[in-house]
Amino acid sequence: MTSSLPANHGSRDLDRSFPSSLSPTSSPSPSLSFDADNKITDAPLLSRDLSSNNGHGTAKHKPRRRAAAAGKLSKPKRQQSFSRDIGHAASETYLLTRLTFTLLRYLGLGYRWITRLAALAFYAILLMPGFLQVAYYYFFSSQVRRSIIYGYQPRNRLDLYLPENIDGPKPVVAFVTGGAWIIGYKAWGSLLGKQLAERDIIVACIDYRNFPQGTISDMINDASQGISFICNNISDYGGDPNRIYLMGQSAGAHISACALVEQALKEAKGEESISWSVSQIKAYFGLSGGYNLCKLVDHFNSRGLYRSLFLSIMEGEESLQLFSPEVRVEDPSFKDAVPLLPCITLFHGTADCSMPSTSSQTFVDALQRLGARADLILYEGKTHTDLFLQDPLRGGKDDLFDNLVALIHADDKEALAKDANPPPRRRLVPEVLLSFVHIVKNFNRNCVCMNFLGNYR
Repeated sequence: MTSSLPANHGSRDLDRSFPSSLSPTSSPSPSLSFDADNKITDAPLLSRDLSSNNGHGTAKHKPRRRAAAAGKLSKPKRQQSFSRDIGHAASETYLLTRLTFTLLRYLGLGYRWITRLAALAFYAILLMPGFLQVAYYYFFSSQVRRSIIYGYQPRNRLDLYLPENIDGPKPVVAFVTGGAWIIGYKAWGSLLGKQLAERDIIVACIDYRNFPQGTISDMINDASQGISFICNNISDYGGDPNRIYLMGQSAGAHISACALVEQALKEAKGEESISWSVSQIKAYFGLSGGYNLCKLVDHFNSRGLYRSLFLSIMEGEESLQLFSPEVRVEDPSFKDAVPLLPCITLFHGTADCSMPSTSSQTFVDALQRLGARADLILYEGKTHTDLFLQDPLRGGKDDLFDNLVALIHADDKEALAKDANPPPRRRLVPEVLLSFVHIVKNFNRNCVCMNFLGNYR
């Protein structure tokens, strides 16, 4: 396929730092606040304490506290009617369909894309028994608050997955889903949200504009605004503002890492106009992410995400370093921001051909060289989708899930006691179908992937 996509820069003037569009405003202004009916009201941005932080002279941001309601919180109620849900689903389906046709004009319909789309369709059919059960939970459970508005842009919505009993402030995971920067959607996190909610953890799945509706700076800006909403409002839903964890998967891991790095850099520079602080994030979890785009362009091209398309998403080849967290943290200008970063843990499967595990390894190595708290957990023989889909759908023991829950509950003795005897995790897809999924993935995998893995090593 030959494609001559121009790099899409929009109206931005790129300099040698992250684009200014990542900042909510250029001067102090009201931030978004929402009542129970999702009506927008004005609320001031978080105030900044200009006292020194860790001897670096940067302002430390104090989380905004909200008074907890006395006694036990009532069980969440469905805030939307079924007809309203159907209308919203129809409008979003129309939007996604229109964007899909726009995207297909960019991609063309070459042999590689036809075979991959066919394999993806067969893959979805095999996992359909599990998808249907999760979809029923997503649409009909009173524990799911869908499409809470967090900003003014299209798709500025998030879903909340709440534990059955909110008898006190619960830890919160702000999750940014993956989707190759093209097909990401908040509902992709419903399986993770469901299973973590069963362990008394609130999950907020942040939606964001995808390409061609937006480019990478739009995605990072959306994610940052979603994080801001969670930091400032999660206590209204029973969340603990002192235990907020930021997590992303695949492209979502890249986007959320960019948002985190940019926020730390702004705080280190002493910028006044911020609506959330890195100090409000207890830890960052990156699952199967890519953090140095300069090393991934050729790899993605070999996997079907063609160079011209990828560079359009990333706003041109000259911007790859700007949107590579690994490159950004190694820049001398980031020195004062390193101590502001939370503890970072990356998870990756060693058999991941979509996003090589060395992407996480080199990022952790860079962070550790700078003195940041960073760790990498590798899962031998696991692919890109094993950790996020097949293993959770299989039920039973799940190493990634167990590690994630252990990290979140590390400082909670009561939760750790419950985790010692966890409820059984139910199988959602028969093993025979999962075996066929493995065959489909092997058929779809090409030899170029292994060559690139060798180059990364």
